Amino acid sequence: MESKIPKYTKGQIESKISDAVSKFEKEYMGRGPKDIKTKIIQNHVLIIIDGFLSQSEQKLADNESGIKLIKDMRTALFENAGNHLEEIISQIVNIEIVSMHSDVSTKTGEKVIVLTMEHDFEE
Repeated sequence: MESKIPKYTKGQIESKISDAVSKFEKEYMGRGPKDIKTKIIQNHVLIIIDGFLSQSEQKLADNESGIKLIKDMRTALFENAGNHLEEIISQIVNIEIVSMHSDVSTKTGEKVIVLTMEHDFEE
């Protein structure tokens, strides 16, 4: 008997992750990004978020104390809600997430999230 569960391509799953991250950013971080690109590479999910910083954060990034303030605030916000994002992505890929890392570039306005899954996605 054939399964009724739809099978998605890797590209469709990457798109679903991007959509989920965009929604997460709006709900938990206060605003949505301009663009999100997601790539699944073996047992890793790489998410690059463009247009992440607000206009006021871009102005704050003109000096070292402002950069530190932005990074500290964004890290704290992400740490507080990160478990929820891990759960969302784990449900999409149907693989347990082992770890998640994130960093923000105040120069480019990009945010990078890297997740490590329990095993290779394509196995």
